[in-house]
Amino acid sequence: IAFCCPRLKKLRLSGMKDVSSEAIESLAKHCPQLSDLGFLDCLNINEEALGKVVSVRYLSVAGTANMNWKVATDNWEKLPKLTALDVSRTSIDHIAVSRLMKSSQSLRVLCALNCPFLEEDKSFSSNGFKGKVLLAQFTDTFDGIASLFADNSKKPKDIFSYWRDLTSKDKSIDEIMRWIEWIISHTLLRIAESNLPGLNDFWLNQGATLLLSLMQSSQEDVQERAATGLATFIVVDDENASIDCGRAEAVMRDGGIRLLLELAKSWREGVQSEAAKAIANLSVNAKVAKAVAEEGGISVLAGLAKSMNRLVAEEAAGGLWNLSVGEEHKNAITQAGGVKALVELIFRWPNGCDGVLERAAGALANLAADDKCSTEVARAGGVHALVMLARKCKYEGAQEQAARALANLAAHGDSNNNNAAVGQEAGALEALVQLTKSPHEGVKQEAAGALWNLSFDDKNRESIAAFGGVVALVALAKSCSNASTGLQERAAGALWGLSVSEVNSIAIGHEGGIPPLIALARSGAEDVHETAAGALWNLAFNPGNALRIVEEGGVIALVNLCLSSVSKMARFMAALALAYMFDGRMDEYAMIGESTSKSVSLEGARTMALKHIDAFITTFMEPQIFAAAAFSCAPSMLAQVTEKARIPEAGHLRCSGSEIGRFVTMLRNTSPVLKACAAFALLQFTIPGGRHAMHHASLMQSAGEARVLRSAAAASIMPREAKIFAKIVLRNLEHHQAESSKGKKVSYIRI
Repeated sequence: IAFCCPRLKKLRLSGMKDVSSEAIESLAKHCPQLSDLGFLDCLNINEEALGKVVSVRYLSVAGTANMNWKVATDNWEKLPKLTALDVSRTSIDHIAVSRLMKSSQSLRVLCALNCPFLEEDKSFSSNGFKGKVLLAQFTDTFDGIASLFADNSKKPKDIFSYWRDLTSKDKSIDEIMRWIEWIISHTLLRIAESNLPGLNDFWLNQGATLLLSLMQSSQEDVQERAATGLATFIVVDDENASIDCGRAEAVMRDGGIRLLLELAKSWREGVQSEAAKAIANLSVNAKVAKAVAEEGGISVLAGLAKSMNRLVAEEAAGGLWNLSVGEEHKNAITQAGGVKALVELIFRWPNGCDGVLERAAGALANLAADDKCSTEVARAGGVHALVMLARKCKYEGAQEQAARALANLAAHGDSNNNNAAVGQEAGALEALVQLTKSPHEGVKQEAAGALWNLSFDDKNRESIAAFGGVVALVALAKSCSNASTGLQERAAGALWGLSVSEVNSIAIGHEGGIPPLIALARSGAEDVHETAAGALWNLAFNPGNALRIVEEGGVIALVNLCLSSVSKMARFMAALALAYMFDGRMDEYAMIGESTSKSVSLEGARTMALKHIDAFITTFMEPQIFAAAAFSCAPSMLAQVTEKARIPEAGHLRCSGSEIGRFVTMLRNTSPVLKACAAFALLQFTIPGGRHAMHHASLMQSAGEARVLRSAAAASIMPREAKIFAKIVLRNLEHHQAESSKGKKVSYIRI
């Protein structure tokens, strides 16, 4: 460089292993105009040779590891033109700083940010260096820079904007300020990237404001580094996308959102990318996300997501992903064309661009959770794009988000046809079944969740089974005993969904699905209780499965759920499963001799089950209300019983005609407990307002089940609670019949 560039004025290098004396002396000899020299983040620099570059005015050795500060000060203090020196992130101590500041006749600025040995000495004071500025973490950077100017009427924190607005500038001060911008932007970025502890006060008091000031620099590389630094310093845990809320809100308070959005409109793609990254990271904070939306940030990001530059598009997609977490931003993203842009990203970079694909799919997953937005995702070709990702992409992050997006698209079965559309997309169900075998837990969890939602559609349910879904999900349930509760819940939920079909239910039993579901029923998590109990309830409808549940110790697990689960739904479905198991059909099956070799006492299990079913129902019976209801059928009295007995979530359960018929038949069972349980179940399934109450009432009316209910309500041998519940069911049927006669349209989509 020295031989080829004799007119060289500025040289800044970084990451050099060794900067030898020969190289430096060549620069000194052959480049007499060299005034700005920087060796940043190097390993070894010859300090003595630097003292021979007599033309140098601005010198930076920031981040250099092996410095002999005795040799450095001996030589550098004699440099005749040295105006500004940057020793940030080095091992310099207060002795070397004091000597340089006092001995150098020309030195005006010494920057020593993040110098641990200097900061350790609490007795060190920077006040003794008259006419010279020390920039360190323990000094006020803005005050120091402001002291360079003769006009001291300006607020120190406005010093950068004051300098930029000057119409008549002092050339030497202008050079110093441009150099300060460059070296501080570089040092702040390195400090932010290192994420060192103990710097929170610095960032809140100075660092954030400095970065925002530097973002307004006329030097484009300073702008870009400042935006990158801003994106980085707010992140405290990159792996878990955790940000420091105090720092994020400090950026927002100082007008940072508007500045970033202006930078995002730059013609330079590097600046666009870093600004979008900063906006994305800041938007993890809900307050900041709101400010981004209010400042028009959603439209800006949606526009950047259309960029042909992959890095710009990736960061923009990340911003839309974070913003789409907020329910209030979903429609705005859709209206700004964000959905179309995100779908197009997946088609534009289908291979080798993992970050783009994960972020685009993640944003679509969040948007698909909203009913209206999910329709837009499907309309924009999102189903095809997401299925393509699920089938072909090998990156786990993108697979996970694609599966989550498909799960959310399929969750709106009662309001749009996306559930069926996903199932009809070529390769969708097969791909999701394959993803349940992934070694990555997040992928398995989201794939199982998608299959769970999709299994509510009859055609999907059978197709999932045809593609090996039963075998895959049973294997998943067997393998997730030590997994997260999210994976356990979805594995059991997917089996619950498949087991609605009796063919699938029998297949799950044959494939060994009952023992892992019993194990999951023993989980300590409420959500897992519900899905495991729901699956076992469906499986217990088949007498062969019911016997397997008994033989595998499932009675005790279900009894414990009945007794102690926090979830009323889990307790309810556990009671219904026990009722199926001991209403007599399993006994007939056991007598045929098709059971396994395990020896169990059915009578003992039956006694235990009935005892706890009775205890469960009793918890919904207020003694005073029931006593009064026994003597009065007044609507107000029955309404009180209903209010006490109602399990709101049970309204989401949808039963088939054979299931409803089984509970009606159970009203004639010899067991008073099972009679009460059957009446209690029918009450839950027909309460007005329940999503499928009208469907259940229609099934019962079509089968003429009202006659059985009237007989039950009037029978002298009927338990008191069963009679009262039967009367309420009759009232519910009358209510639904009246509603039906009004021509009220009701949807019967399963959720």
